[in-house]
Amino acid sequence: MKERKEKLKRLLDSDRFRRIILIAGALGIALIFLSNFISFDKPEQTKSSASEYGDKTERELESFIERIEGAGETEVMLTVENGGESVYLQNGTTKTKEIAPKIRGVLIVCEGGDDPVVAARISDAVTKALDISTAKVCIVKLSN
Repeated sequence: MKERKEKLKRLLDSDRFRRIILIAGALGIALIFLSNFISFDKPEQTKSSASEYGDKTERELESFIERIEGAGETEVMLTVENGGESVYLQNGTTKTKEIAPKIRGVLIVCEGGDDPVVAARISDAVTKALDISTAKVCIVKLSN
């Protein structure tokens, strides 16, 4: 036990050991400092989040509206107001949540678009699904 203490004391007293510890500490501080300037995030995708959100929502709406009795073949066009918003922690690097883009309007073209009952069903489904007013929804008949 005494031998170990003496070896440890000699090691701690040596100038070489002190230099190694000093260099390792300086390198650690330098790496921490540099990490603030280097981004390790994924590369940005070429398609904007608003466009992705719009495309995905359009496909989902088409799928659901076609299932409504009398709607028939359906095409949906969605317009969004902004690109959405990402909320980050105070450090600016950690994303906590993403807010979806705001919907400006929905155009629905379907075979049953001229039937008032079908149009009412579709309008009700879309306004509730997207939490928008009926003024933002337009339903028309699909031409042959």
